[in-house]
Amino acid sequence: MHINWYPGHMKKTKELIQSNLKLVDVVIELLDARIPSSSRNPQIDSIVTDKPRIIALNKSDLANPAITNDWIRYFQNYGINAIPINSLTGYGLDKLLEEIEEAAKPKMDALKLRGIRKRPVRAMIVGIPNVGKSSLINRLTGKKSAKTGDKPGVTKGKQWVRLKGNIELLDTPGILWPKFEDEKVGLKLAFTGSIKDEVLDIETVCLKLIDYLCNQYSSFILERYKLDSILEEAIENMDAIAKKRGCIISGGKIDYPRVANMVIDEFRSGKIGKISLETPRELESSTNIYN
Repeated sequence: MHINWYPGHMKKTKELIQSNLKLVDVVIELLDARIPSSSRNPQIDSIVTDKPRIIALNKSDLANPAITNDWIRYFQNYGINAIPINSLTGYGLDKLLEEIEEAAKPKMDALKLRGIRKRPVRAMIVGIPNVGKSSLINRLTGKKSAKTGDKPGVTKGKQWVRLKGNIELLDTPGILWPKFEDEKVGLKLAFTGSIKDEVLDIETVCLKLIDYLCNQYSSFILERYKLDSILEEAIENMDAIAKKRGCIISGGKIDYPRVANMVIDEFRSGKIGKISLETPRELESSTNIYN
């Protein structure tokens, strides 16, 4: 499955981030806790350069807690604090605010020495589409300051919003990179909804997801769909799930669009279980995401 998606507004977003970086003291890099490596834009390092940075691992309630802790330690080894959060419930947000102020402290202390005491801490949030930026901002401000939606790319322009305490946040639209060099990265983004379903073959995406889950989280699949066993081929397991859930059309044929959308929706909502799709250990034999 080939994915090559780089709308013009994403190019503009990259330019917007670069042009406004000088205005901020801290960068918050928002990642999906289920795919911290794949949900990270590799261009961010070159854009952000040496600005203080914090990782916010969103949707941590959907990820495997033990693997999330492994990722936190991984980031700490590179001198970056990572905070597991849930932008919908507010979990971890108080800790995130503390980390923002702590990261900005050297800059704020320097401003005080120059007699500037009332300026708020200015932060920028960056991340790929549909990772939860707008929901995070709305939760931090306690109101609908930013548009939200279940489709990638809802946020279209930049806006400053005031957070709790002495913090202002610059929101930016999600930004993907020009090309997915690794098909596995594209698939993980498709599994989690960071790529619009309309540009994908949803049945193929589901088949790949079922194949992964049957190999890595077989007990979850057996329990959720009441299967007797995991079969050898992904298509056989997909058919078995369809039959258990009644995804059948006339003539006893499998309703593949229906079962595909059902399984993907249940994975994304956490109904199948707390699932992480990648671990730091998997990166040990490849290039580190923070060099």
